Amino acid sequence: MFDLDRFIADCRAAVSLDATHKSVREIVARAVSEPAAVIAGVGAPVRAGVQNLHNSAELTILNVIWGPGMTIMPHNHLMWAVIGIYTGREDNIFWRRLPGEDGSRIEAAGAKSLGERDVEPLGRDIIHTVTNPLSRLTGAIHVYGGDFFAAARSEWDPETLLERPFDMDKNLRLFAQDSALRV
Repeated sequence: MFDLDRFIADCRAAVSLDATHKSVREIVARAVSEPAAVIAGVGAPVRAGVQNLHNSAELTILNVIWGPGMTIMPHNHLMWAVIGIYTGREDNIFWRRLPGEDGSRIEAAGAKSLGERDVEPLGRDIIHTVTNPLSRLTGAIHVYGGDFFAAARSEWDPETLLERPFDMDKNLRLFAQDSALRV
């Protein structure tokens, strides 16, 4: 049984004892090992969106629903993250900064596909693109080691791969637009 209040309390307690992602990873892994229980606890995905389950200076927990075929351009978090999939799939392309005068360009450095019950920690300096390759919604619990909404971070133009400030409002609108297309 997935109890959202207990999940949040467990994540908060883990971060208070260890500021790294390690303990949180285990909590997320336990949760997504029973996808039907997570769906019963947070609701079945019905449209793309980002549901803020908990937000503080130390910890943010989101229920992220990716629309079919939806992609978010390369971005960083500047804090660790733990991603747990409870339905569907997230394909990640990982990027690295290219050496150069300003270090603002990136190149692809790897990829990882996450499916139902998979959990992946991301380090604070990871740059990634996320795509839902499926023709249905994907649901994932995202836990961040800090205030996801307040961090001044970066995104990269998908065509030029040049760095610019992350635009939270624009990215949240992508989820809303995707939902509007599928109503």
